Amino acid sequence: MVSFVQLEYVIAVDTYRNFSAAAEHCFVTQPTLSMQIKKLEDHLGVMIFDRGKQPVIPTDVGERVI
Repeated sequence: MVSFVQLEYVIAVDTYRNFSAAAEHCFVTQPTLSMQIKKLEDHLGVMIFDRGKQPVIPTDVGERVI
């Protein structure tokens, strides 16, 4: 199940292009934010963000999710 919190975290990462900055903005730890995004990705069966790039960018599918 997709939660509003997960969607909030995705939007924050897209806005800040950095997991740590997004977590700080959402008042959670970076591991908590990352775990929730990973759960959403697993649920949808897609990768939303390319974590290998700095700044973090959405994948093509991730852009559609966002």
